[in-house]
Amino acid sequence: MIIDTFDRRTMARMEVALERACLLLPTGREKHNARRIVASKIIECANRGETSLSRLSEAGYAAAMQLSSSAQSVRKKEAAN
Repeated sequence: MIIDTFDRRTMARMEVALERACLLLPTGREKHNARRIVASKIIECANRGETSLSRLSEAGYAAAMQLSSSAQSVRKKEAAN
């Protein structure tokens, strides 16, 4: 379980990074899945030992931006059809 892997400070920083990154995600029915993906990228970052708030936030932002750009591409393709 993730709680057993990281100390309380790291967990708190991970939560803040997740909340910040999720502000970039579009709202809607897919937000839960997107949030899970962003969280997994933040966990990967922490597992590498990069546990500063800035590094965790960067990992979260990068994942959120990638998801957002992918979602925009899909919407453009759907609109074109």
